[in-house]
Amino acid sequence: MIAVDWGTSSARAYRLAPDGAVLARREGAGGILRVPEGGFPAALTAMVGDWLADGETRVLLAGMVGSRQGWQEAPYLACPAGLDALAGAVVPVPFPGATVRLVPGLSAEDAAGTPEVMRGEEVQVVGTLARPDEDALICLPGSHAKWVRVAGGRIAGFTTHMTGEAFAALKEHTILGRMMTGTAEAGPAFAAGVARSAEGGGLLHHLFGTRTLGLFGRLAPEDAASYLSGLLIGHEVAAALTGGAALTGGAALTGGAALTGGAALTGGGARVEPALVRPVVRLVGSGPLMALYGRAIALKGGEAVPGDPDAAARGLALIGERIQWA
Repeated sequence: MIAVDWGTSSARAYRLAPDGAVLARREGAGGILRVPEGGFPAALTAMVGDWLADGETRVLLAGMVGSRQGWQEAPYLACPAGLDALAGAVVPVPFPGATVRLVPGLSAEDAAGTPEVMRGEEVQVVGTLARPDEDALICLPGSHAKWVRVAGGRIAGFTTHMTGEAFAALKEHTILGRMMTGTAEAGPAFAAGVARSAEGGGLLHHLFGTRTLGLFGRLAPEDAASYLSGLLIGHEVAAALTGGAALTGGAALTGGAALTGGAALTGGGARVEPALVRPVVRLVGSGPLMALYGRAIALKGGEAVPGDPDAAARGLALIGERIQWA
């Protein structure tokens, strides 16, 4: 089978063995925004035509290729949803010479009832799970970072944070960027930004401090991007860990710790408080953001565990096993 994770700005294609092993892979900048109207069949042929000529007959697509701006819109599937639900909701796509299916994106609502959507991250999430009935908290860093709660192997809900896009906009298009050089790194300035995010005043007030600290010589230009990144990611991580994204035994994580079970009474009637544990966050992705998020999660009292870098390929393979291709 051929599996393609086809996003807005790039595409990753995998040739998979019957057991899901990756036989070959290729990645390019041919995201959906580069494909002209009506050009998706030709784009797919250009991407994997040699694999098709070599005998592959099944192609499974995921990501923004299934959006309204993509090849064909695949309606969102409401959470909770797992492997079987995703496989049962794939959308057929006409294509000469192969059977092509599109994995739907997922939708959910936050605590206030505001819609949430994802396309592509769902295959990474199911691909990173170690067990089909696993509970997990998964973070997928990016321009629009996702925090996903998995319960019993199904995606129960998620939140989206425009942290990466906000960082780029602030750095490139506001006065804050006038005093910045270099890139964001997970060093002392980044840690200082994360620490500041825990203080009062709110994000908008904290952001202006990036400028004033520089004006008074307390933040070097080469450290300003790291400080700004720490501020933004720090606020995101705090919101994700305290806003109910992570649940352990039904208790929301607060202050970087989770309550395991309820408080118990001893034989003498004394109340024993529940034990505090560090929330474990599985990070799925690649590149510099992984180190930044891992550092921020640790500074907020959590434990970041790297996920499978080939989670998308594994997730697509697992979905493909469950599809009725005929």
